[in-house]
Amino acid sequence: MGRRVDRGERLTTTTRAVPAVERRFGATSARLVTRTVPACYTPDTSPIYGRFAGEVSNRRTGRDVAPAVPVTRLLGATLADGRVVDVTLDRDRVETVTEVARDGVVLLSDGVLDLHGYVLLPAPAEPHAHLDKALSWEVIRPPMGDLGLAIASWRAFAATTTQAEIEGRAEAAALLALGHGTTAIRTHVDVLSGDDPLRGVRALVAVRERLRPLMDIELVALAGPETSDAAVEAALDAGVDLVGGASHLALDEDADLDRLLSIAQRYGVGVDLHVDESLVHGTTMRTFAERTQGWTVNRTASHCVRLGAYDPAERDEIIAALLRSGVGVVANPITNLYLQGWDHEQLTPRGLAPMRALLDAGVPTAAGADNVRDPFNPMGRGDTLETAMLAVVAGHLTIDEAYAAVSTGARRVMGRPDAGPVVGARAELMAVRAASLAEVVAAAPVDRFVIHAGRLVASTTSTRSIADPSHTPAVSPSSPDLEGVMV
Repeated sequence: MGRRVDRGERLTTTTRAVPAVERRFGATSARLVTRTVPACYTPDTSPIYGRFAGEVSNRRTGRDVAPAVPVTRLLGATLADGRVVDVTLDRDRVETVTEVARDGVVLLSDGVLDLHGYVLLPAPAEPHAHLDKALSWEVIRPPMGDLGLAIASWRAFAATTTQAEIEGRAEAAALLALGHGTTAIRTHVDVLSGDDPLRGVRALVAVRERLRPLMDIELVALAGPETSDAAVEAALDAGVDLVGGASHLALDEDADLDRLLSIAQRYGVGVDLHVDESLVHGTTMRTFAERTQGWTVNRTASHCVRLGAYDPAERDEIIAALLRSGVGVVANPITNLYLQGWDHEQLTPRGLAPMRALLDAGVPTAAGADNVRDPFNPMGRGDTLETAMLAVVAGHLTIDEAYAAVSTGARRVMGRPDAGPVVGARAELMAVRAASLAEVVAAAPVDRFVIHAGRLVASTTSTRSIADPSHTPAVSPSSPDLEGVMV
């Protein structure tokens, strides 16, 4: 797990935004960023994420961790439409879904899961993650700010990090998502600078292979404008699945987009690009759609912030181009709400892709968390229900649409098979203790069962105690603790 260091050991690093970032984001992001970061963060030396490291260690050694359990029947589950059903599974497929009475005595045996009081849903899928960056905020302690400053902060830290450090955080973040119900993740991984640009790639390939029995992880090589073609190709050769990048950051946007698409064509792989992640610049979306029309591989345009800033007529023209080409779109509410609008002191724009317009037009649309507790977003639980809630309150989707955006819609954008409590679908399921889908999204109850490929791979139960007011004497107003307090 990497070199052990004294927790007091520190390394001060100074960096400057790369020229393309400086041009795009100005002096705020281009100024020198100097801070103190751990010389070598590993899960076993982290005071913040030691608990995650313990979970990973226990799983690897077999201590206190049960194997995945095959499930054959799910009894008394409530579906999103309110029906109560029994479900039978045939290995990784849903075999039958039968409506049943709302109550009754249930006899449990091996492979049978009693879901009375639970809502049964398609398991979430995370269409846009950065596992290599996740859970680094409290280690880096970066200044808060916009995308350009976040890029500079991350690059300063990334210059000091190791494969083992990245691997530890990435696995902890993946398991956090799994515990919350996510059974498929598409994660971008930086092709880094320096003498070993593939250390992040190797880390995430290792995590993907270790967690393969528990979840599906897909990797996208995130290539900056300064990343060489050879480095991107080396990442694909090392096991990365798709080509990614951020051509809107390049000095010549079209040239960078063309060279990334050309690499994907040579390798015959899909493409997931960070597209026009700005309110005021970026012109790659229409070109991306037109350049790849007729392709049969998966193509995804992530972020698409600028699309939400266009006037409706121009926006709808680009949406029509996306629809003709078959490009899917991933909006990232929590991260873009954080990164966008820092220079707007009044009526701060939301900085989101126009999910309502995209769905209404029929474009495959998903919602992702993007970053979780790193320089690009200091918040996040690694829970897709957080993303679904924001799709309702910030994206103005209905509750059903919002949950679809993080489950069935996300799987469609990712090119994954249909999943959920439907006959013939993949048995990728999440059961949440709640009475309705509205309660699931609003309250995000922690009590959940997670099924991947027909096997129970995670479960969480909680206990809450509240004092009985009829047996609890009221605090006297004369109590010394309440002196001067009106009651």
